[in-house]
Amino acid sequence: MTAFPRGPVGTSGVRTTPEGLRWEPSERWVRGRRGETTVVDSRHPVLVWEPDLPVPLYAFPREEVREDLLRPAAAPPSGAHAGARDFYDLVVDGDVRQNAAWIPPTADLAGHIAFEWFQRRGTGLDRWYEEEEEIFVHPRDPHKRVDALPSSRHVRIEVGGTAVADTRRPVLLFETGLPVRYYLPPEDVRLDLFTPTDHRTGCPYKGTARYWTFTGDAGVPPDIAWSYPDPLPAVAAVKGLVAFYNEAVGITVDGERVERPVTPFSGQLSGRPPARHPHE
Repeated sequence: MTAFPRGPVGTSGVRTTPEGLRWEPSERWVRGRRGETTVVDSRHPVLVWEPDLPVPLYAFPREEVREDLLRPAAAPPSGAHAGARDFYDLVVDGDVRQNAAWIPPTADLAGHIAFEWFQRRGTGLDRWYEEEEEIFVHPRDPHKRVDALPSSRHVRIEVGGTAVADTRRPVLLFETGLPVRYYLPPEDVRLDLFTPTDHRTGCPYKGTARYWTFTGDAGVPPDIAWSYPDPLPAVAAVKGLVAFYNEAVGITVDGERVERPVTPFSGQLSGRPPARHPHE
């Protein structure tokens, strides 16, 4: 069994390091693959939260990582991952993934290796699994909850001053740290006022979303509405339903106007660069 400086595997509670990292042992069996090669096979993973990120990543004991596939990075980044200094390139069948792994910059996690998760950077592994379930985007946070609840509330949506949806059969999605999202039957949405786009995002709690852009007021941000055609089982109730960014549309629930929230998406919708790893 892998030993930890502040307690054995299975000890609950998040620890904070002097460097500002937070970490917590996990009892999940985690595997990471590059193509058909298993690079990580760990029964003692550690969830790690970096100071500037709201979502976790995993670090693994060295003995549960194929270190023979790692070599010191040819061009290590500066200031990445809480100031980590030791980076590794991953080499599998001649293919090189630069800076795919690094050593967490804290004595608390000595003997551990962390991996890049975000494949869009071209540095991560191809597939990750918790037990036998494939997971996407980033590890799921055990302190985060997502509930999709059918409701009979009366929900009206306005975009750029135009009424685009009206329903009494929404599904309300409650997600820790985000405002309530209202998912509406497409029959109750004026989809003729929207154009589908090629934009897609992935969420480890909900799945892959497709988007629509409003074709009316030119001042409305693009990709303002989305849907999950094939959501993960935990939120199956939102399948095929349409949601809107509360941050940019007018929402009225049971006759009461919902205040527009300020979230990491607010800047993205106003034209500023998006959050580092956004998901709805």
